[in-house]
Amino acid sequence: MADFDRDYFVAVFRRMAATAEENRDEWTRLDGAIGDGDHGINLSIGFRAVVKQLDALPDDTDVAGLFKLVGMTLLRKVGGASGPLYGSFFMKAGAEVPGQAQVSFDELRRMLRAGVTSIQQRGKAELGDKTMLDSLLPGLDVLEAADADDPRAALAAFVERMRQGSDETIPLRARKGRAMRLGDRSIGHRDPGSQSSWQLLNCLLEGDRARS
Repeated sequence: MADFDRDYFVAVFRRMAATAEENRDEWTRLDGAIGDGDHGINLSIGFRAVVKQLDALPDDTDVAGLFKLVGMTLLRKVGGASGPLYGSFFMKAGAEVPGQAQVSFDELRRMLRAGVTSIQQRGKAELGDKTMLDSLLPGLDVLEAADADDPRAALAAFVERMRQGSDETIPLRARKGRAMRLGDRSIGHRDPGSQSSWQLLNCLLEGDRARS
């Protein structure tokens, strides 16, 4: 079982930046229906800044330092609620593996759990509130229950459950964020954060596939 090293995560973050560009208009369209209409634009701006940081990344940066850099960049550059949530996610994830140049699959799972917990604490949201947690929490449950001897299959199941979780936000009534103000009018719309989160974390799977 191959570990996940710094170079793997650098490649993953570059994929995330490309994903943000590719899906900017769709994420913004989704947000326009129930939010401020800037989700995709903000994440695109944030990940462009991340790429600039990656281009100048010191060679001795460890995994924790990389995640902290990405998280702080998103926190500074991304407006709205998504900046603090994604920024906190990556910073808390990286804090789980201080000083490490690579992490095991079990450590990666622990990193993701810490990141999701930080989103819960910041956003004060729960499963069923029609937020990104409706993708992240079910996906994480699948990931943590998966066979550690087959990380790629586990990541594939994780991403697929996150995608399903995003679908499951469509019939929900929003109980958090801007969408909450719409009441029943939020029903029938997909939560934009649930979409961006599964598509961004899909880059973990794509990055692993690219290694073989």
